[in-house]
Amino acid sequence: MTATTTGPVRVLGPLRKQVLKRRIRLIVAITITYNVVEAIIALAAGTVASSAALIGFGLDSIVEVLSAAAIAWQFSAPDPEKREKVALRIIAFSFFGLAAYVIVDAGLSLFGLREAEHSAVGIALAAVSLAVMPFLSWFERRTGRELGSASAIADSKQTLICSYLSAALLVGLLLNTLLGWVWADSIAALVIAGFAIKEGLEAWKGDTCAVPVAALTGERAVEPCECC
Repeated sequence: MTATTTGPVRVLGPLRKQVLKRRIRLIVAITITYNVVEAIIALAAGTVASSAALIGFGLDSIVEVLSAAAIAWQFSAPDPEKREKVALRIIAFSFFGLAAYVIVDAGLSLFGLREAEHSAVGIALAAVSLAVMPFLSWFERRTGRELGSASAIADSKQTLICSYLSAALLVGLLLNTLLGWVWADSIAALVIAGFAIKEGLEAWKGDTCAVPVAALTGERAVEPCECC
């Protein structure tokens, strides 16, 4: 089957591919390091404050570590494309696991089984993440698009979700602190779960014939998938 295009397609040389692969490994290493620290702080502060949103944010950081680790594993191989399907599955399952836990935890708070308290540490953490995560996501997404890697782009979306979640977490914690709206914490947690489900579904479909890699990477070329 011959690939069809609606415009020029850039063909990468071996040297450029190696540069992009090394760049992705560097981005992944930075992401893992940051998220390990973020997860420890968020889970500790969330436990102290009984904050479903903060605990969910910490769990999302763990999911990001798993997602980034899957990409690191993929790009440690001489031929990363052969590991892309497994990497996408790992990313999808990590999203679904996060969503399930956060929904249950937020439900406990909404039904009054526990009440979130003020967390200055959580507010500071959310603000820092809101500043850092968009840049890491943009850098990985740009690199993944040039390389044509659906899994790298899926991982960049995971990082971008952290930006959205940071904003949701920050709003929820501020509303709880400034206005005493305890329920805002649970709503922020459910927002986190909603994003996780959406991105999990996209990652799950990322390696199927119904959604070609070109559609995920933003390329206009439509490449035939392996099962065609």
